[in-house]
Amino acid sequence: MITGTVKFFSADRGYGFIQPDAGGADAFVHISALEAAGLDMLSPDQRISYDLEADRGGKTCAVNLQAAA
Repeated sequence: MITGTVKFFSADRGYGFIQPDAGGADAFVHISALEAAGLDMLSPDQRISYDLEADRGGKTCAVNLQAAA
């Protein structure tokens, strides 16, 4: 799993971005990934672990979200 920090998340818009600790491009995260993980919300600067997966449109998204220590 990849570990990173939430940069932005808007429940109203239904998406956000996670900055990976190892550097590189930010990971897009959709509200459906939160729902699947049983999470209600992501907050800026929250530590999170995740996997990357291509969605139906070919866009890479964060999935399998878990709170990171």
